[in-house]
Amino acid sequence: MPKLVIVDTDGTEREVQAETGRTVMEVIRDAGFDDMLALCGGCCSCATCHVHVDAAFADKLPAISADEDDLLDSSDHRDATSRLSCQLPVTEALDGMRVVIAPAD
Repeated sequence: MPKLVIVDTDGTEREVQAETGRTVMEVIRDAGFDDMLALCGGCCSCATCHVHVDAAFADKLPAISADEDDLLDSSDHRDATSRLSCQLPVTEALDGMRVVIAPAD
């Protein structure tokens, strides 16, 4: 089972087990990170699961969709590593990936 390193908005870092077949958003939410709102529940209709992913893992993630790109454009905290965690399926290739929860807009 892959492990993810999650950093909350206060900078606290914690390693969590991530079951393959789930999304990064589900892993973060179920691990008890309260600063991950994920209001739409993973439907890619809000940007409240915005995260910054380790750039070294970018080629192991699915390409960003037009919908995800549009939603991220609404964030003041978007950067080159921004993704919506609901759009990132957990795979073995993500083992060790560091994910920083973006501040709420």
